[in-house]
Amino acid sequence: MDRECSQLLPSVCAVLADSRQLVADDTFLEKLLDWFKTVTQTESSLLLLQENPCLTELITCVLKLKDPSSSTLSFILRLTGLFAASESCFQHLQQGELLISLFGEMGPLSSAQWEEASVRSGWVKGVHSMVQHQSALHFVCSCGAINVIFTLQGDPSLFVASAANQLLVHMLTFSLLSGTTELANIKDYDWPICAQMIIVHIEESLKSNSASRIKQSLKLLTSVFGCCHDLWTEVLWSQLSEPIVYLLEEKPVHTGHSLVDLFLSMARSPVFSCPECSLWTSVTCALEHLNPAQAGPLAVGVLKLQECPQAVRIQALSVLLQPMDCVLKAASQPLEYPGLLNRSVNDSATVETLLSCRSSCASLLCQTLAHLEELQYLTCLPVDLPHIPLLQSVVTILQFCIGLAIPASCLGSKISRILIGCFRVQRSALDMLGALSQWESHSAFRESVSDILLAYLKSPDSSPTVLKKSFQATLKWLLSLSEAPSSRDHWQQTEHFLQELLLVLQKRLCSPCWEVRDSALEFLTLLVKHLREKEGFRQVLFSSEVPRLTEDLLEDPESYVRATAVTAVGQLSFLTHHQMPGIENGNGKEKSIVAQLQEILSTDSEGFPRRAVISVFIDWLREGHTDVLKDTEQFVSSVLQAVNCDLDWEVKAGGLELAEVFSAQTLGRLGLAGCPYAAVLSSATRSTHLNESLQVFYRVKLFEFLFGALCDCDRPVAQKACNILIDLKAELCEESSLKEGPSAGDLATEAHDTAWLEKTLRRWNACPVGVDDEADSRDPSSMLLVLRTLDLEELHRSLNRSSDHIEKSPQSLLQDILATVGTLEENEADCY
Repeated sequence: MDRECSQLLPSVCAVLADSRQLVADDTFLEKLLDWFKTVTQTESSLLLLQENPCLTELITCVLKLKDPSSSTLSFILRLTGLFAASESCFQHLQQGELLISLFGEMGPLSSAQWEEASVRSGWVKGVHSMVQHQSALHFVCSCGAINVIFTLQGDPSLFVASAANQLLVHMLTFSLLSGTTELANIKDYDWPICAQMIIVHIEESLKSNSASRIKQSLKLLTSVFGCCHDLWTEVLWSQLSEPIVYLLEEKPVHTGHSLVDLFLSMARSPVFSCPECSLWTSVTCALEHLNPAQAGPLAVGVLKLQECPQAVRIQALSVLLQPMDCVLKAASQPLEYPGLLNRSVNDSATVETLLSCRSSCASLLCQTLAHLEELQYLTCLPVDLPHIPLLQSVVTILQFCIGLAIPASCLGSKISRILIGCFRVQRSALDMLGALSQWESHSAFRESVSDILLAYLKSPDSSPTVLKKSFQATLKWLLSLSEAPSSRDHWQQTEHFLQELLLVLQKRLCSPCWEVRDSALEFLTLLVKHLREKEGFRQVLFSSEVPRLTEDLLEDPESYVRATAVTAVGQLSFLTHHQMPGIENGNGKEKSIVAQLQEILSTDSEGFPRRAVISVFIDWLREGHTDVLKDTEQFVSSVLQAVNCDLDWEVKAGGLELAEVFSAQTLGRLGLAGCPYAAVLSSATRSTHLNESLQVFYRVKLFEFLFGALCDCDRPVAQKACNILIDLKAELCEESSLKEGPSAGDLATEAHDTAWLEKTLRRWNACPVGVDDEADSRDPSSMLLVLRTLDLEELHRSLNRSSDHIEKSPQSLLQDILATVGTLEENEADCY
């Protein structure tokens, strides 16, 4: 601890020990704890207390207070635990009976402050910090504190309960790690004392009739098996497996979700990866006894494991497929779709009961669909999924939801009444339908998928969210079909679907609901981006009214829609084989797409469309858009000029990205960009190319834009500008390839900051371009001189420092505590 802090610490401790003084903000105490934690990691805790006796006096004084504030008491508990983590300091504090006074039965446990959750939390965290050696572990077990921790597992405060659970996990694992390493070969009575107490508590809880105590113990075991993979965990399981498996025999199983978490935590541990391990017997039992809603998370978790008996995998897959199988059989199906399962993993009556009930049907189907969707994206699934019947069952669910399915049984009639218009199930089923597109099948798409997708896109009852999901699923299927090697006939069938799709899209682009218009534009953007190389798609697209309607939406009253329309128009403009229709101005002449977007960038009152325009312009510049290539310098210059006047920092950041792309392209075109495969240029050639690049940058006013952004009040803008200028300085100023002006040699040796740069920019702006004034010159050599003169490295360090780097010092923290105490009463407002 430095001298200044040592001098301030006694005054701070005096303030904290005085109940009449109020600390302005509890965050001061948190910051103080963080500081002490840092100090104790680098210095001896015992030496810290000996050199600063005010700390021990603070603990003693707070203990003597009749009614200390809960925040101060919690702080003292945590601070003492922090010091006691050192065994020598622990012994020092124990000699003064401070530890027993704080963490024993006669301390805060018996006071009125114990009713405060913050005090209980401070007590638990203090004990957790302290238990880093055997002396502390013995103290906790002998003074009765461990029983308090058991009680706090069921604390009404979730934060306290969670902290108590984590403390017990730490105590159990620490006691075993500190003891013998041959635990896998010993009996129960050879466990360390602390471990025995915790294990006995877990056993008693598991055998109790209290559901809350059982869940607390299962949660504790879940954490233990999740964080520790030593051999003793196998011994622990052998001792506790019987009462745990007994819980599965209850009707119904009340602790199903907790048991699932426990089994999955164990299954991920390498200790239980052996196929002959008794854990898998328990997992099999759980898959059989838990209801489908409880067993689903266990089934999907098992299927994601690499080490698992195949029989358990097959059983887990059957659990997930059974609700889908019931739905498939509940509707009239062609003969080629008999069902998903040859047998049921458990009684199908349970699943049918859940599907027949309005309160459980949608939840079960949404959960099942989510789990099955998750499996679709696994790179290596150890079991084969029946994709075609599964696809048909998903389509059947979607048909039930809009009244197109024909019930084939009493169950089917109930499902139909429950699912009709159920948006939750529609969304989940559409997500699953999109996931199944990777197992593309032209016949499946033609026979069922295309019809159900068009039905949802056309339906007036589809909500905006369901429409968005429908568009997403449609896009996935179209991309999957377009990328697959297929015959011409298959793509012609796809084109027929596209024709119908674009007719629907025209209607949705004119929807009175802005969310629908926005989703339709998003879908169109992605469709064009991925299919623009296909001639058939381009013909279908431009034979429709979609491009014209998209341009009309550039003037939509909703800013979100305008922004999405900008992005869509940006993609459509890449289709250069077709003359994009323009918008007529007041003189009857059409404005180009570039002019329209530049007008939005300069005049739109909302930030979203302007940000979208700059993103489109960046893409155009990167990909060599034809309208940009006509006159790249004019294009970049006009964009930077518009961005420079924009108050939105994200628009400015986009302008900086465009400037970065342009500068990299310019240097690369002249052979100056750092490329390991580029030919080495001679000194004369490099000098010529450097001059050419400077002339280009001068014409587009690149440096003026970057220098202005470097002085911007928004930190991200200034940081981005600084990074770009550092890169340019490395390329343009790495050697004296360019002849400097007469005064360059004198100025280049002096580094300048942003204040000097701001003064220079103001002088430039005050002097009209073209005035013959050497001091105010803005020619390329002057720009290069400014670039050389700026201390960009120091600016970079300054910009990367947090704005409160000065105030974050420990000395400043202690001063703030002293400064705010005593002023509270003066500043308090009288609410009455």
